Amino acid sequence: DDNSPVRSLVNWLEYNGYTLVTKPAKEFLDTDGRRKIKGNMDIELAVDLMEMTEHLDHIILFSGDGDFRRLVEAAQYKGTYVTVVSTIKSRPPMIADELRRQSDYFIDLQDIQAEIQRVPG
Repeated sequence: DDNSPVRSLVNWLEYNGYTLVTKPAKEFLDTDGRRKIKGNMDIELAVDLMEMTEHLDHIILFSGDGDFRRLVEAAQYKGTYVTVVSTIKSRPPMIADELRRQSDYFIDLQDIQAEIQRVPG
């Protein structure tokens, strides 16, 4: 969507050589009649990763979703090193313990916040 608040970020990433996989968000009404937006990419990410794993040495996964543990394990089985980036320092932690333990290396977002945060200006 050209009016999306992340459009400028998407444009910058594409311009700087990143490949982005996107899909339209779905709007629906919940049981209370409230408008909700859903845009889950788990299956797309898993399929793309398994198709590319044999060509990758290192995957950096920005997620804390424990559903990705088996995907990480499968990539490792094919010889790919996996770093997971999320945080355990929030309350509640934003990473499933099983995903953190499965990864070859874990980076806590709070430890790299100064290097990656947007600088106002």
